[in-house]
Amino acid sequence: MPHNYETFLVEPRGAVHWLTLNRPETLNAINTRMAGELADYFGGLYHDRSCRIVVMRGAGRAFCAGLDIKAAAGEGEKPFGGGFGFQGYLADVYQKMRRCPQPIVTLVHGAACGGGFAFALASDIRIAGESARMNAAFIRLGLSSCDMGVSYFLPRLVGLSVASELMLTGRFINAQRALATGLVSEVVPDAQLEAAAQSYVDEMLAAAPMGLRLTKEGLNLAVDAPGLEAAMAIENRNQVLCARSADFAEGMRAFIEKRPPVYKDA
Repeated sequence: MPHNYETFLVEPRGAVHWLTLNRPETLNAINTRMAGELADYFGGLYHDRSCRIVVMRGAGRAFCAGLDIKAAAGEGEKPFGGGFGFQGYLADVYQKMRRCPQPIVTLVHGAACGGGFAFALASDIRIAGESARMNAAFIRLGLSSCDMGVSYFLPRLVGLSVASELMLTGRFINAQRALATGLVSEVVPDAQLEAAAQSYVDEMLAAAPMGLRLTKEGLNLAVDAPGLEAAMAIENRNQVLCARSADFAEGMRAFIEKRPPVYKDA
């Protein structure tokens, strides 16, 4: 599948897409084109059999500084966005990030503010470079910090107390505190972010493709499950689907034979 976008690059490496936000002159700030292109990309992943994992990062000095305010002020007609204009147009991106079956690993260096912070929160695994500084910048601009899924994602990741602090003040959280609160999985020197991501990628690629997809789906559903029975109903359904696949038989043979499995599903 070709990926010709203006605001970011997609480099396929086997079954992994390395997505690089590519507006470094603006610290990869989000404009209308970027929102539309990201929605198109993540929406297409739902039906993309060839891609199993996405690694998301930013070019230049920062991951993503949030909304490109200068560009927003000068743009003409706003997108419809489900009747909410640009608000709904950009919000659609985060929903598609969660809906796509591919796990998303985000590498954060430098600033990750506002909508850029939300990109990281909407991912499945976050790795921070030592320079990472993240905040819910919305409240510093006269808005509410309840924006772009932050009020949903952040309390689930760090708890209500820390989420309230960060959202009510807009203060920055640095890499080490992000690690201490469970917001990121690890902190590495900026130059080692790609190498750090590769270890996660390699381990996920060693899983059966269906098992990997259904684990992301199951986690999403379990987070909001009304109770244990609802969560276990999804688990039972997912395990029955996986157990009927040829990959499960291969996984069992490989375990008994003490060798790496060779999965066929994609």
